[in-house]
Amino acid sequence: MSYLSERPQDSEYNPFYARYVRSVQGGDLPDILEQQRNDVDSLMSALKPGQEDYRYEPGKWSIREVLGHVIDTEWVFGYRLLRIARGDDTPLPGMDQDEFMAGANFSERAMEDLLREFNGIRTASTTLIASLPEQAFSLQGTASGFPVTVRAIAWIIAGHCQHHISIIKEHYL
Repeated sequence: MSYLSERPQDSEYNPFYARYVRSVQGGDLPDILEQQRNDVDSLMSALKPGQEDYRYEPGKWSIREVLGHVIDTEWVFGYRLLRIARGDDTPLPGMDQDEFMAGANFSERAMEDLLREFNGIRTASTTLIASLPEQAFSLQGTASGFPVTVRAIAWIIAGHCQHHISIIKEHYL
């Protein structure tokens, strides 16, 4: 299905997300999402005891919190993708990552629990994206005050995860 490998045009999303979209290597999006699941599982299973609470700098999130942030973001973007793919044109609100983090309890959750949640939401995202008919990917809605297509949201999900995988590799491990 070639439409699952079509990268969105810059006009399909808020310019803020360009770095995420561009960070995803080309290919079939469900395959990319599955590979990221494997990458996250490998990274997290390689951590030494206590390393999940490491912060590379004061004020930065711990590895555990980064994983929680990736999960929260995928929940939000998956919801946006579903609403727009189903033809709902209601403008969708933004997501304040700091507000979400303040209301989270990631530091109190076991890594195994966070990985289960990541794998669950990633399965849901991948299944939803792969199930959509081709015409759904060009549907457009509004999120955070900007027009966005279903295709762009799918690529942003992958790009956001890729961004944080890279940060974990570069700054934490």
